Amino acid sequence: MKAPKNLADLSFADKLTAGGAGDFEVDGDYDRVQFSDLTLDDASAGGARFMECAFTGVTFDGGWLRRARLSEVWFGQTRFVALDAAESSLIDVWLNGCVLAGVQAFGLLLRRVTFRGCKLDSVNFRDSTLTDVTFEDCVLRDTDFGGAKFTRVRFPGCQLAGVTLANVTCNDVDLRGATLGGE
Repeated sequence: MKAPKNLADLSFADKLTAGGAGDFEVDGDYDRVQFSDLTLDDASAGGARFMECAFTGVTFDGGWLRRARLSEVWFGQTRFVALDAAESSLIDVWLNGCVLAGVQAFGLLLRRVTFRGCKLDSVNFRDSTLTDVTFEDCVLRDTDFGGAKFTRVRFPGCQLAGVTLANVTCNDVDLRGATLGGE
């Protein structure tokens, strides 16, 4: 599946229904829901399943999405600050113009995920499995991939500063066009 550049490019965009700030629950199921222009303080949706959903202009300030499952989910201009999303799975997920700061994302399973124009600062991806993941035109600062497994991971146009790659297993990783080091 080709990574969409806009929300309107999603095959399910015209089938989305509006969701609100109070809609999240632990182990909840969310199908074809669009969350827009919300600030979610300490959202608790651990173990939840999001399928064919979209988040635009949403801020996650703290919160718990541990062991959540996201499939065909779009994030546009979304901020993730101090969010615990560890041990979650992201399959066919697209993040566009997003900011991730202080996010606990260790033990993630990422398959066919695209980060486009994102800023990642102090994100913990330790022991995660990344397959067919692209970081395109992103800034990764103090991001920890220690012990992760990379298969077909690309970083075109990215700036990587203070990125930890200790004990990473790599298979077909492409750093062409990336800038290593710097601020």
